[in-house]
Amino acid sequence: MLNWIGIAALNMAIAVALGAFGAHGLEAIVSPQQLEWWHTATLYLFIHALGLLLVGLLIRLKYTTQTTAWLLQVGIVIFAGSLYAMTLGAPRWFGAITPIGGIFMIAGWLWLAVSTFRLKRPISQSKPS
Repeated sequence: MLNWIGIAALNMAIAVALGAFGAHGLEAIVSPQQLEWWHTATLYLFIHALGLLLVGLLIRLKYTTQTTAWLLQVGIVIFAGSLYAMTLGAPRWFGAITPIGGIFMIAGWLWLAVSTFRLKRPISQSKPS
């Protein structure tokens, strides 16, 4: 089993570093539109990294499975990654994959909702004695 709490912490560290780079290193070399993409990517990275931290705890407590974490992490990489790439010079059409990342993030949150609504008690307690 992956350590989703550790992965979430790495995502948050990356978000801080990329946020600082965007605030202090990009302003003079990219357009306002590109800077806005960078800020959007960083905001979503932060929010979903914090969410992934919570999901990691829920996995350890046996209230959900790794599926939620995988969906969120793939969404983070595709959504934020495509916006970062466009800011750094990837062709504008590259933004067409950004919504795919958003769909993965939405699916992750919906998967968490469905899996917890279906759960009567923690996964570890649902096995017959």
